[in-house]
Amino acid sequence: MQRLPVTASCSRRSFLSRCAACAGCAAGSLLLGPRAARSGDAPSGKPKIRLVFCETANDKPIWPNIGYDFDARRKQLLDVLTRGCPDLQFLPTRMMDDPKHADEVLQGGGEVDGYVVCLQGLGWRNDVVKLCSTGKPTLLADNLFGGSGLFLTRLPQIMRSGKPVDWVSSADDQDIVAAARSFGLLQQGKAAADVAAAFRASRRQRTPAVTDWTCQADPLPAPDFNAAWAKLRQMKILVVGGGWGGDAFRKATEQLLGLKLVPITFEELSAAYAQADPDAACEFADRWAAGAQKVVEPDRAELERSGKMYVAMKQMLQRHGASGISINCLGGFYGGHMHAYPCLGFSQFNNDGLVGGCEADQMSAVTMATMGALVGRPGYISDPVIDTSRNHIVYAHCLATTKAFGPQGASNPYLIRSHSEDRKGACVQSLLPAGYLTTTLEINPVLRQVLMHQAKSDGNNDSDMACRTKLQGLVKGDLEKLAEGWRMGWHRVTFYGDLRDTVTELAQRLKLELIEEA
Repeated sequence: MQRLPVTASCSRRSFLSRCAACAGCAAGSLLLGPRAARSGDAPSGKPKIRLVFCETANDKPIWPNIGYDFDARRKQLLDVLTRGCPDLQFLPTRMMDDPKHADEVLQGGGEVDGYVVCLQGLGWRNDVVKLCSTGKPTLLADNLFGGSGLFLTRLPQIMRSGKPVDWVSSADDQDIVAAARSFGLLQQGKAAADVAAAFRASRRQRTPAVTDWTCQADPLPAPDFNAAWAKLRQMKILVVGGGWGGDAFRKATEQLLGLKLVPITFEELSAAYAQADPDAACEFADRWAAGAQKVVEPDRAELERSGKMYVAMKQMLQRHGASGISINCLGGFYGGHMHAYPCLGFSQFNNDGLVGGCEADQMSAVTMATMGALVGRPGYISDPVIDTSRNHIVYAHCLATTKAFGPQGASNPYLIRSHSEDRKGACVQSLLPAGYLTTTLEINPVLRQVLMHQAKSDGNNDSDMACRTKLQGLVKGDLEKLAEGWRMGWHRVTFYGDLRDTVTELAQRLKLELIEEA
């Protein structure tokens, strides 16, 4: 999923995609060749548009989720485009999660006038940059909660190329149809650049403006920077099973903040799990189940396994004198090192003012720890998704706090769900409060940069695709700028509150470059 600009480890979504690639690499027969997918010749002069469905195998944990019906989604999109664009001929092609498939798709480029590239699922090895480099008008479309990580992390490179490309990332398929109609300009003799400009104009016209920025009152005391520095210098965060950025990131973090990131093996976590008190695990399971609106998928045994993992992690924190932990959860779970997901335990740590961080993402864990020391509120790590149909950014993940305003603040409702990509384990679907200003960040000690954007929380998306908690935000600023300037991997960390002044002072004190994303 995430890719740091320093030494990289296997990330969670990358791990998922590689699992899926076992089937995808052998799926050459599933790739419809450029000519094989044709449904007949169009009338003379009718633009021929290659419709590329970028997918991955659905028999492994993926975004949108294991077992996702790519066939139904492909048919749905082809139907809506065919009905909505009768003056175009669509030549559908299915491309699986293998870089060489992009070359196969482009072999028949001479017969087509343009491309619609649909990111259906999170196949990290689908070479969408190459697909968007032909020089012919190309519309890049994200299937929300499907290909969103690939979309956001590749879009900046695609847009910087200067090729005639634009994009749609919308929950409303009619936004794709409206943009695709612009291919009709080719019949008028318009250039590829003119068509791409028409894609852009259509997207901008159909993205609603946000006019109401009234937010719920949410006062915060001025931060005590000296106290925060003292706290950070005493803080340790355990990083289990790797850690994006490796030793270079750990060293830069300690130099900048005094915060120590401590590498921990899976073996130590596994031993702690084996020794965890089953009675304490049951008490944990009882408490979380009793507080939930509903326990949807997990059974009692799963909740107790989650409780046992929490007890194990808590014992490790006490043993190391640490105040947080981040785990390469998918690598541990599918590598046979872990027998339960840590998600419920992470939620408990974040509610308690500690740090529970996903995927051994050291940068997000550092961001959570730093802002927690300054403002006393937990951060929510997410995989963001762009939805232009409502001017939303959707912060999606299977880990979330239920106390967005800090340990002494109000709690919000939640459900207990399975982990989304594989429908296993237990995690929180947190129904985070709407109407509040949020501040979303990443602090990168290696690059000495801080990314920041703000949004007004606007309820929770209830899609069953991808991660369970999906906080919707109305972006304060320019959603297009945010998407096209995306950097530092996929993850972001969201905090409730107007933290602009605090973040600005933080950057000034530490001599960090503050990058306002939107």
